[in-house]
Amino acid sequence: MFGKLSNPAGTYAQLSRESDVRSADPHRLIILLFEGAESAISVARIHAEQGNVAERGTHLSKAIDIINNGLKVSLDLERGGDLAYRLQALYEYMVSRLLWANMKNDVSAMQEVLGLLGEIHDAWRQIDPAKQQKAEAS
Repeated sequence: MFGKLSNPAGTYAQLSRESDVRSADPHRLIILLFEGAESAISVARIHAEQGNVAERGTHLSKAIDIINNGLKVSLDLERGGDLAYRLQALYEYMVSRLLWANMKNDVSAMQEVLGLLGEIHDAWRQIDPAKQQKAEAS
């Protein structure tokens, strides 16, 4: 009657992520992008250390896609001023380092990008849109 689930935990995690994305505000979406990129790089690093070239490439490609088509595209260059342009350049640098990491199996380049993403991610998490709205209303 029911089809066999090949990976119930993975299916649940995927559905949970999709639900989280659909219900997220813009601030939360950026947090999810950081989490996704960091997770993809971490998994790629494990595959690099184990010599799994195809899997390393798949996960690095996913991280590159998130950075290019998520984080970088979300920048508002008109209103963000110098900070937005600096982040754009930093995201481009991260992508180039991940491409290098994939070509050369360079785990240290992956770690470098993880560190950079982590710093921005931490700063982004400290932003509380609810507090900002209350301060602006006062």
